[in-house]
Amino acid sequence: MAFPDVRPRRLRRTPALRRLVEETRVAPAELILPMFLKEGLTEPRPISSLPGVMQHSRESLRKAAHEAVSAGVGGLMLFGVPETANKDETGSAGLDPDGILNVGIRDLVAEVGDATVIMGDLCLDEFTSHGHCGVLAPDGTVDNDATLEIYGRMGVAQADAGAHVVGPSGMMDGQVGVVRKALDQAGHQDVSVLAYSAKYAGAFYGPFREAVESSLQGDRRTYQQSPGNVREALREVELDVAEGADMVLVKPALPYLDVIAAVRERVDVPVAAYQVSGEYAMVEAAAEKGWIDREGVMLETLTSIKRAGAQVMLTYWATDAARLLRERY
Repeated sequence: MAFPDVRPRRLRRTPALRRLVEETRVAPAELILPMFLKEGLTEPRPISSLPGVMQHSRESLRKAAHEAVSAGVGGLMLFGVPETANKDETGSAGLDPDGILNVGIRDLVAEVGDATVIMGDLCLDEFTSHGHCGVLAPDGTVDNDATLEIYGRMGVAQADAGAHVVGPSGMMDGQVGVVRKALDQAGHQDVSVLAYSAKYAGAFYGPFREAVESSLQGDRRTYQQSPGNVREALREVELDVAEGADMVLVKPALPYLDVIAAVRERVDVPVAAYQVSGEYAMVEAAAEKGWIDREGVMLETLTSIKRAGAQVMLTYWATDAARLLRERY
């Protein structure tokens, strides 16, 4: 029996053919831009370990939001960075309607409205004097249930400010259910919850901690997940969906592509992944040395995250990547 002349390379012959049969394609609308708003700034301030990323003033935040929306970015995730004097043991500035995070959410909503999705990071680490994601018990451990009560109020404060989505990211047991109940009771049934369900206690967060001026001493291994565990991540995801999560998130992204794929197989809600600061900084550092092609690696990493199963991707390259994708397609 004669076999046909099978040559898979035929479909790789021209750029147009390669585009035609490309199996996984990232869209700008699937990208979310993390943004940092620093209290008291009048000009944007560069973050040394995150080249090209800024701590924003209120004015520069609005400008950067416009640029992202114009590029087609699907969402903006806002982190507030308070003055050190406004940090305390319970992170009360995160609940204050006039605190920097809630002010920033209102600014973004006023500036771009429903042209993109406005998200608020729902965690206390930026606002606590000790840098942990919750309030501390007398023995110095994080008090899970006391923290949940604050998370509920924080979610309502962000929804009152106009957030479309709140992102509980502190990895407290029961956080999604408490936030969902608080939102519903406050009349915010339409505000979505993006649950940080599989957030690993890894080594890729260093530049982020500079960005938010973290006060953390020690680590978060008692509440974030061990890098070696996948089944635990799936259990966390299932619990969050049962408690009312509208979307679930895996963080970091590239070192945990297998986890993203496993989560995608397990649940039917949208799966998000956070390409964290260390992932971004490594590529930027190598590109600055001329060792790699920055734009090529940027798009290749995002494609790999989507191929693993993420429908939504948080990345500091969101605006740049969206522009490149629009040019390409």
